[in-house]
Amino acid sequence: MLQPKRVKYRNHHRGRRKGVATSGSTLNYGDVGLKATESAWITSRQIEAARRAMTRYGRRGGRL
Repeated sequence: MLQPKRVKYRNHHRGRRKGVATSGSTLNYGDVGLKATESAWITSRQIEAARRAMTRYGRRGGRL
């Protein structure tokens, strides 16, 4: 991946969110959802990989 050699400002350390999420915890679509067992940052690639694995596993089950 391309990255610059020098940057004007350094990025700050990311904080860590603690506790249980209150917003975004309800299912908007379907009957099954993913649940995190520990708190951590996840990337969009990880979400996409989980989505692909679920569609492969439940191929005949319906929409995801």
